[in-house]
Amino acid sequence: MKTKINFKTLVFPILILSLQSCFVAKEYERPEVVKEENYRTDNLPQDSITMADVSWKDMFTDPVLQGYIAEGLENNIDIRVAMQQILAAEAYLKQGKAGYFPSLTGNASFTHQELSSNSQFGGLFSSLDQYEISGSLSWEADIWGKIRSNKRAFEASYLQSIAAHQAVKTTLIANIASSYYQLAALDEQKSVTEKTIENRKKSLETNKALKEAGNITEVGVKQTEAQLYTAQALLIDINNQIRLLENTISILLGKEPTSIQRTALERQNIETELKTGVPAQLLRNRPDVIQAEYGLVNAFELTNAARANFYPSITLTANGGLQALSAGDLFDTNSLFATIVGGLTQPIFQKRQIRTQYEVAEAQQEQARLQFRQAYLTATKEVADALYNYEAASDKIEVKEKEYNSYSTATEYSEELLTYGLANYLEVLTARENALNSRLDLINAKYSQLNSMVDLYQALGGGWQ
Repeated sequence: MKTKINFKTLVFPILILSLQSCFVAKEYERPEVVKEENYRTDNLPQDSITMADVSWKDMFTDPVLQGYIAEGLENNIDIRVAMQQILAAEAYLKQGKAGYFPSLTGNASFTHQELSSNSQFGGLFSSLDQYEISGSLSWEADIWGKIRSNKRAFEASYLQSIAAHQAVKTTLIANIASSYYQLAALDEQKSVTEKTIENRKKSLETNKALKEAGNITEVGVKQTEAQLYTAQALLIDINNQIRLLENTISILLGKEPTSIQRTALERQNIETELKTGVPAQLLRNRPDVIQAEYGLVNAFELTNAARANFYPSITLTANGGLQALSAGDLFDTNSLFATIVGGLTQPIFQKRQIRTQYEVAEAQQEQARLQFRQAYLTATKEVADALYNYEAASDKIEVKEKEYNSYSTATEYSEELLTYGLANYLEVLTARENALNSRLDLINAKYSQLNSMVDLYQALGGGWQ
């Protein structure tokens, strides 16, 4: 009596199980991390326009600096490492997309047996040869969304690697620009110090003449001499800083340490309007924040996959091929064989492995959520810091210019009064030192202003677009 298979009775349970997948595999929802309406600032307007959308070619207009940035993006080692990480993640992405496909294996074998005379078939055969060509096909139904979750996890990992590459680009551009501006500032400090040394050499000769004339004592001569040595020591430090910074920039460019060409500090100017946008834009502009969120998505989907391991898996396996006792009969129709097996596997006792994997996945998901939150908070802090640094540097430049002009005038007056014996030489020394320090501080303030713009550009996520 033949038994008829009612396919409806098979399809219906599978359909019901498939519908249950939505209850097992949850859909990702971004956690609420943006609660602030504005950055911590009192002066800047808050709108959706942000300087992060400006290309680095428009942000940094110095053609020499542009050339270095382009070279760094092409040759920097960290950039190249990040590209290899993208290629690795892409390979896993392709694997995840293939999760829905069945597995197919092929086999070709030849078996020769020498049989014992006392065995079951030993009286009939002394030896036995068998030829076989076969294939095996297996497929797992994604009832609980495990395969889909793994696929999405691989996709998130791939996008995370792209965001990591973008973060490296943003950091690299900022580091090259900042180092370039610092180098230009050191050049100006070097020029000021060299002029100071020449002036103090002349002052030393003048004071020696004044001593011979009896207008000042040996103490005044030695103090001028000491000031000359101080300026010479400062020049040594500046030259050393220049060489070290050139080495740093060379490494950023992916080449051996060498001299770096640059233009003067006075020619450096960032004309891009100071626009920060709203904090929520950090979620789409800042690469490290994007990277952290994709890390959360990856952990979320892996948790889905771990949860699905509690439920039974349905598989379909088919085996078939050709099998014969002689090579001549191998491709005969009578040599065909086939097997189809449908199976349902329900984990019962796995030494707590499935439970452990799920608990670990949940803990890693929470860790990723906290890292995402921390990345966003760090981003808002860096934006606020850059804003305050820019405002402070701008205000400081204005004050330092007035300070330097005052010290320069005081130095001129005191030196003139000293010539006529109307001033204390200690006043002259103090005025000279204050004027030099004020000039160097003014240069540092100009660099700080430029660097704060670079920091703000990076903090907003600019550079990788």
